[in-house]
Amino acid sequence: MAQCVQSVQEFIQDSFVPMVAVLCSEDAEKLTRKNNLNFSELLRPFCRLTSEGHMRDPNNQVQVVKNLRISVNNVVTRPSVPASGVPGHAHRRLLSEVVLTCQPAEGGVANVITAGDYDLNISDRSLKASVPWYSDWRDTLTELSTSKHYTATTPWFEAYRESFLQSMPASDHEFLNHYLACLLVVSSSEAVPVEKFLKLSQEQHRIQHSGEYTNPKWFIPNTLKYYVLLHDMSQGDEQRADSVYEDMKQRYGAQGCYLLKVNSRTAAAGADEQIPDPWSQYLHKNSLQSQVHLATRLHIVDNDIVCHLSDGVLVNSLDNTHPLQLDTPSDTPGSLDALRAVAVETKPPPIATGVAAATSHGACLTLNDHDRIRLFIQEFTFRGLLPHIEKNIRQLNDQLVSRKGLSRSLFSATKKWFGGGKVPEKSIAELKNTSGLLYPPEAPELQIRKMADLCFLVQLYDLAYSCYHTAKKDFLSDQAMLYAAGALEMAAVSAFLQVGAPRPYPAHYMDTAIQTYRDVSKNMILAERCALLSAEVLKSQAKYSDAATLLIKMTSEDSDLRSALLLEQAAHCFINMRNPMVRKFAFHMILAGHRFSKAGQKRHALRCYCQAMQVYKGKGWSLAEDHINFTIGRQSFTLRQPENAVTAFRHILTNDSQQTSTQQGAFLREYLYVYKVALPQLPLPCINSSATRVYFGHERRLAEGEKQAATHVSLDQEFDRDLAAMWQDLEEQVVAAAKRGVVPATFQPTQCCLNSQTDNLRFPLAVVEEPIIVEVVFRNPLKVPLVLSDLSLLWKFTLKDFNRPQPQEDSVGDAVAISNEKEARLKLLPHQTGQLNILGLVYNLASTSSTGDTTINSTGTSVRGRQDLEIQGPRLNQTKEEKTSVSHGPDRRLDPTITPPMPLLEVFFLQFPTALLCGEIRKAYVEFCNVSRVTLCGLRVASTHPDFFTFGSSSLATPLTPLSPTSFENCSAYKTLATPPGATPGSVAAVTLVSEGDFGSGIGLRGGGVSGTGGKGITEIPLGEGTLKPGESTQLPLWLRGPDQEGVHEIHFLFYYESAEQGGKISHRVLRHTVFICASRSLSVRATACRSNTLPEEEEERNGSMLVFVDVENINSSEAGVREFHIAQVSSSSKQWRLHKCINPAEDKDCKLTSRERGKLCFRATRCKPLQVEKYTFADLSLGNELIITSTTPCADFFFRRSGVVRKCNEVDLDIIILWKAFVVEDNKQVILEGQLHVALQTIDKEACSLTQKESFRCLLPNSVWEAQEMVLLKFKPELPPPMTRPSMEQLSHLIKTNLQYPESYSHPFNQKSLCMVPVTLTLSNCSLAQVDVIIDLRHKTTSPESLEVHGSFTWLGQTQFKLQLGAQEVMRVQLQACFLHAGVYNLGTPRVFAKLADQGAMCETSQQTATPALIIIINST
Repeated sequence: MAQCVQSVQEFIQDSFVPMVAVLCSEDAEKLTRKNNLNFSELLRPFCRLTSEGHMRDPNNQVQVVKNLRISVNNVVTRPSVPASGVPGHAHRRLLSEVVLTCQPAEGGVANVITAGDYDLNISDRSLKASVPWYSDWRDTLTELSTSKHYTATTPWFEAYRESFLQSMPASDHEFLNHYLACLLVVSSSEAVPVEKFLKLSQEQHRIQHSGEYTNPKWFIPNTLKYYVLLHDMSQGDEQRADSVYEDMKQRYGAQGCYLLKVNSRTAAAGADEQIPDPWSQYLHKNSLQSQVHLATRLHIVDNDIVCHLSDGVLVNSLDNTHPLQLDTPSDTPGSLDALRAVAVETKPPPIATGVAAATSHGACLTLNDHDRIRLFIQEFTFRGLLPHIEKNIRQLNDQLVSRKGLSRSLFSATKKWFGGGKVPEKSIAELKNTSGLLYPPEAPELQIRKMADLCFLVQLYDLAYSCYHTAKKDFLSDQAMLYAAGALEMAAVSAFLQVGAPRPYPAHYMDTAIQTYRDVSKNMILAERCALLSAEVLKSQAKYSDAATLLIKMTSEDSDLRSALLLEQAAHCFINMRNPMVRKFAFHMILAGHRFSKAGQKRHALRCYCQAMQVYKGKGWSLAEDHINFTIGRQSFTLRQPENAVTAFRHILTNDSQQTSTQQGAFLREYLYVYKVALPQLPLPCINSSATRVYFGHERRLAEGEKQAATHVSLDQEFDRDLAAMWQDLEEQVVAAAKRGVVPATFQPTQCCLNSQTDNLRFPLAVVEEPIIVEVVFRNPLKVPLVLSDLSLLWKFTLKDFNRPQPQEDSVGDAVAISNEKEARLKLLPHQTGQLNILGLVYNLASTSSTGDTTINSTGTSVRGRQDLEIQGPRLNQTKEEKTSVSHGPDRRLDPTITPPMPLLEVFFLQFPTALLCGEIRKAYVEFCNVSRVTLCGLRVASTHPDFFTFGSSSLATPLTPLSPTSFENCSAYKTLATPPGATPGSVAAVTLVSEGDFGSGIGLRGGGVSGTGGKGITEIPLGEGTLKPGESTQLPLWLRGPDQEGVHEIHFLFYYESAEQGGKISHRVLRHTVFICASRSLSVRATACRSNTLPEEEEERNGSMLVFVDVENINSSEAGVREFHIAQVSSSSKQWRLHKCINPAEDKDCKLTSRERGKLCFRATRCKPLQVEKYTFADLSLGNELIITSTTPCADFFFRRSGVVRKCNEVDLDIIILWKAFVVEDNKQVILEGQLHVALQTIDKEACSLTQKESFRCLLPNSVWEAQEMVLLKFKPELPPPMTRPSMEQLSHLIKTNLQYPESYSHPFNQKSLCMVPVTLTLSNCSLAQVDVIIDLRHKTTSPESLEVHGSFTWLGQTQFKLQLGAQEVMRVQLQACFLHAGVYNLGTPRVFAKLADQGAMCETSQQTATPALIIIINST
């Protein structure tokens, strides 16, 4: 059998539990109905006891009762199932509904069982709607070969078994489902609750003893009555309820009554509070009447199959045949008519609208109410029910001893029981049919059986077995076969459940009981129960062959559903044997599938046939394969899986078929009928709809000569989610800059190319007269090539005035040969505005000739057909309803809205470099072209590296720089002036005053030098009149500066522009461009500012002066071709200081540095005049024969655009600008490069560097150490994650964040108690995503006498060192205790914390940076 969730012991214990009846007053019922529950339903989730119970057996030995569960039900005074033992229509309908609603979960983990040479897939992955799993069986095995093997589970069988056992009727020959006690429930709001209790007690007595009702049945005449006073906490008077309860305890005893308080939750308590609902999983098993009522209203399950009710039994006319018999073909109406009838039947009927929606339960209950109910069940069971059962066991034992004499005592005559007086064994046929024999209630035989059932219910299995064995002998001697069968069944179960298993499981008892139930008593319900119990026991003992035999014997023609389930379990027994019998498994799965089909369980039938196909496929048993494929085809067609049906019928029509010609003709007719009715579309090739991509706009123009076109977006680029998020962030920034700093609420990011990873919930916007390209991915599942020709997109278009849509076709392409997988791109060009819907593809399908020619000749066979493009949207997972169900949102990538014309920008770059030195200045040119018929305006650009480029400042003209690419190549990009003849290099600085607003505010810039509302990294591109008319183009200079860090840099530009005609559906458009710049090392500059101690020699020095030392090193590698660097000029920029003159100018004017050389310069700096604070003072000290004006474009632009500068109120606020020239030999010709580096001085005597800490450290190591990691950055999509780099000391010192929690002040009477101890909590927070080892040291840092003197009155008590481990982002608290000897102010921040990464064992711990001083005030309270 298949694996079950419960163990066999748990299953048997839950099948036989003490039964408790409930009688409620009307007020009590109204009180519980506030929670949409009656009283028995209210108790149901809490009926399993979590603690152990104790009771004494007749030998006065204490016995433990574990995991006891009781069953609480309302009293129903009408019979639910006929006493004849044959299931009624309602009972069969209930069980059928249970199995029908429990289907295998699609998409779950595949269950694979290795049985001999077979790997059997036991799951519902075979039933996906696209292709039957067995057609791809090899691929499925390959996919699952590396996964863990799971044992199959059949939850529908467990659900059937549970419902079957819970709905069993109570019978007279046993007492297991007779009621032991009755709960009398009265509300505290009754006028006189005691009188109501009296009436309920009389009603229970009338039901039990009047003889008017056959149901319910009661265990003993003196039924335990337990009085429950139900109190509503939200309305009732609690004091009155307590007083009534005290009166009840006087009347009924403290152990016979209980006060249960519920409904503590009021409407004002807050509807947002989430209270668990433990009742929902129990209510589907509520009552037989409600289940049957529901079953009569449900006609369709999952919209897959219609089950028709005929006299309460689910039947289908197609499957009333032998499971291994093929349909007899004839010209008379046969299988085709049946299929037509099924096609008509599968139309879903209207669903009743009166089905109530799912309601919440326990809305008025709090978690405290849940605990009260749980405590009530425990009190009732331990103080009421178990003592009542113990008392009755003792009374029955005493009665039996007195009636039958001491020789028949249950505890002294075991030798007689098992040694002598045995009844001769007789066959069932020899015994006369005395199933109608009835014992009087007071008969000693029934008293023994009653005592046995009581002992079994409270887990006294040894005593129960003895009683059952004794009763069995008495019943057999009287030939009361029904009673004997019941005693045999329970004796076998008791023997199995005995602790320690003193005797083997008597399987022959069960066989005799089953045969008696079935053949003598004609009670199939009891026979089925007995078989289910025995099969589980045999399975637990690994006796799978015996279990399979038993299950097969229980199949019969009276119940197709029961036979199908038992045959399926028998099949699972065959593959669980030590030597699996796989063919028997397949054969019995076929039989089970046939019986499932007869029972109306179409999906289970299809699953059984598909699982059996694994064994029969490919073994040469063609007739068996034909039968299975034929049945699968029919079942799939019935379940509205036409693709599966066509594929299954196609397997029948093979060349080596051994069917007769007549049978083959019948197969062909059914195949053509299914193909015609179900699939008007072509099945080949397969289309991966989710991989469909849609591109809006013209394809990118390639480079023209020296022009380099913007990269933008194309179908040849792979989608990267991180890059898409980066582009969206840039677009939000530039939109905010254009909209005065606010992103509109209607903003939607531009998506030029849509795929399965983009946001497709909204209708995309396309522009009229701009093409739409659709890329469709085809896959050929066959091993022979397919030829597709005359491919066209099928679409419909709705004009803006919503005229009647007319589907049209747009033909593209000629013939495409598909061998494995191939993409096809089809283009649409809209000419009007409106709504476009792309529906699918139309094409001619043919196969290639034997020569491999892909063209279609006149004699070839070609089929014209279509396939729809249906794309499933993303899974919705936002609301609670969406999380608990499977629902998908829309995917509208194929439904674009065509909007009015918009401007279209093309951008070209001229003389744009691919390699630069760090800090190198290069001039390039950008050409903007408007290729549309609409005027363009509002041109802006956003970039991830705004410090990389500048368009210059229009307010400060630079006429000495070339304005076009035709200028000579060695002309300087700077504005330069010749130095006066005879002037000493660096003698006196040239000073210029510049406002920061002339070059934009920080990095939020506007071209034209006006500070506007632009966001960070946004530049407004200056156009002639602010617009670019249709067909016009303009060319602007663009200055570039090499990044300060070496390596390959990926730089992104986003050009933003708008239409001059406002009010369109598209507010703006963007154009993307990505460049890769390889930066090489140039110079490393270090600068230090020192105070000047000399007397002022000049007037400028009287306001204050200082010395500035500049250390310049050539760190360029010889591979770059740079011969030498010249320091052409040193300039400064500040609001407070300026360079005055150079103290040590070089004799040969400019400073030359070859490879690895270093030069040092010293300058004197003076303060600026007070009136010049609002502007930046640029001071230029030329070290050569020309002066570079740094206060103009591009030098000042890049100075204000430098990244990472944070303006603070520093001691020194002086920026040094180093301008250099490099002489490079390229193609035997010398080229002069120029650039600038920046150093920011902020503190006296603190060195500042032009490179970051990482870069400056790299300069000290050879190139080969870093080239392997740093120069491999040019990867569009890395195959593997980058290698882990060792964290820096700065990062290691910030692994743990500490915080001390303590009172700000603490009062202590030092005169009374000399030691003051204050509790302190040290909180440790792991700031990393890895495990960290932490050491806490509370000892003071030094042990010098001075230190001891300072800390003598403050110390830490207890453990002074801790070693801990914190998980990723874990927070841990350590309790400390500080001891003080005197009053005063103390600093508690002395604990030292060391940490290291747990996975780096060889690394030493790093001291962690602590927080600010933690001061505490100790006050002497005296």
